[in-house]
Amino acid sequence: MNDTGADAAADSSSDEAVAAASTPTGLSRRGLLGLAIGGGVAGLAVGAGAGLSGGVALGRARAAEDALAAYDFFGGHQAGITTPVQDHLHFASFDMMPRTDRDDLVSLLQDWTYAASRMTQGLDVSATGAVGGSAEEPPDDTGEAQGLPASGLTITIGFGPGLFENEDGDRYGIAASRPAALVRLPAFLGDDLDPQASHGDLCIQACADDPQVAVHAIRNLSRIAFGRARLRWSQLGFGKTSRTTAAQATPRNLFGFKDGTANILADDTAALDAHVWVADSDEPAWMAGGSYLVARKIAMLIETWDRVRLSEQDTIIGRDKGEGAPLSGGTELTEPDFSGSAIDANAHVRLAHPDQNDGIRILRRGYNYVDGNNDLGRLDAGLFFLSYQRDPAQFITLQRRLSTDLMNEYLRHVGSGIWAIPRGATAGSYIGAELFA
Repeated sequence: MNDTGADAAADSSSDEAVAAASTPTGLSRRGLLGLAIGGGVAGLAVGAGAGLSGGVALGRARAAEDALAAYDFFGGHQAGITTPVQDHLHFASFDMMPRTDRDDLVSLLQDWTYAASRMTQGLDVSATGAVGGSAEEPPDDTGEAQGLPASGLTITIGFGPGLFENEDGDRYGIAASRPAALVRLPAFLGDDLDPQASHGDLCIQACADDPQVAVHAIRNLSRIAFGRARLRWSQLGFGKTSRTTAAQATPRNLFGFKDGTANILADDTAALDAHVWVADSDEPAWMAGGSYLVARKIAMLIETWDRVRLSEQDTIIGRDKGEGAPLSGGTELTEPDFSGSAIDANAHVRLAHPDQNDGIRILRRGYNYVDGNNDLGRLDAGLFFLSYQRDPAQFITLQRRLSTDLMNEYLRHVGSGIWAIPRGATAGSYIGAELFA
């Protein structure tokens, strides 16, 4: 990526210092410890062009703002959780390579932190980048994001159960620090999991408003991991299926229904503290300020669903397809009334609602996916479900509650994973440093 705007000016002096201290890969931990890119979110407001209708002008202005948005990688919580949901996702799961040790893992997290802190600001992964290094060596950056702005890129990194202990034992000396709740999810009704598209020692969630920016991030972080970790599986997503701010309209999933109407929003501090962020009083202490991520790849039987009459679709979901209002009446944001029979006892809305689950809530951040077609000539498509919660038990309880969901007839769960998401990195440190203190 090219340097853009104020961020580029602020980073130019750092680039020179980092270049001087770079290793042959250009990913210097001395550079990392000296790197502190300016915080917050930067955006450029673009006015309506002459002759454009209000709606078109506003849409273009918002698209321009999204393209120039830049979110700091450093902070109390990792970006990409409560950040306004971007339009595109590239999610990747990694396994550590055999015979790697604690130093290999720490150095990988340091290198990922350095690269992520630059890419989220619209910069190449190092000071020399795609074209500034020796012509006789591979470049530090793959270059496909040159000329593109940050596009709201966020990079979120997590640790899977196998990182702490696996068949090789406690390779990294962290087994005693594994959160008790960080274990593989139990089997659920409807699971038909592909082991090669599930689990993983590490995960990276890259979200952006430009798909090439998200792909560039995963491609380069995978390249940086060479020799220490290998890509296990990955998933592209588009068309967000949830919102995290009141300003965002509720999006629709591939069944055509609004999804995530009651999602926890970024300004609901009380709900985030209660349901999403690990508290200081929770164990282990190194997870305070973090969260737990559950990823589920859910195949939708699109062609079967498309033959269901509209009234039955509404009944299955418990909302009307147009407005998104609960079948008990009102508008989209009206609280459903479960006292009568307007909403079926096994409708998705009823079974998933906090009032039916002792107040349990999760923060959703899912995406649609289409992976071509299957052997039967049907769309290989569905929902890549992502949720953040203070305790994995929240998701497990809700998923078990959904065992009688009318929608299950049209779904198959084909991928699954869980990761501990540590707190945000401090400038001058690296992601997960508290675990290795």
